[in-house]
Amino acid sequence: MIGSTYYAACERIEASGDREVFAVVCLTRHNPRSTDGHVFGYKDMTEHMGPCESECPAAILDELTTTDSKYASEWRERCRANLVARKLEQAKPTPKPGQTIIFDEPMRFSDGSDRARFEVVANPKGRTPLFRDPESRAICRIPAFRKRSYRIIHAAIVPKDASSG
Repeated sequence: MIGSTYYAACERIEASGDREVFAVVCLTRHNPRSTDGHVFGYKDMTEHMGPCESECPAAILDELTTTDSKYASEWRERCRANLVARKLEQAKPTPKPGQTIIFDEPMRFSDGSDRARFEVVANPKGRTPLFRDPESRAICRIPAFRKRSYRIIHAAIVPKDASSG
């Protein structure tokens, strides 16, 4: 499961002994508060249908046999590209409170201003950092900030605890 999407490798063996392993993608929805009693729903499809969801794990993609399907080939390519993009996102340095982050592309805010430079602020309600505009001192959230290109400057200096040496 990646989010609410289920990915699986499915094997079909013909009477002749021919073997095919293809991907199955199931969109799932769980609504325990449903008033009509339908608390779970799903939509299943194969990779041959060219699903939009393309976050399939590498372990499943590695199990699949070759295919002649254009849709399946394109879907596999998208999945592999997403795996590479995810690794690159995870390799980025994580901004820490006290550091300054500069995004390569400025973001336009509701007041019409474009901003690219922020101070990183600790989020008391979660792990995702908050960002402070150095000019207005306004604190904001930047959804999916790891997907953006950025660099961190002037790293926070954290003194060692005297008791831990």
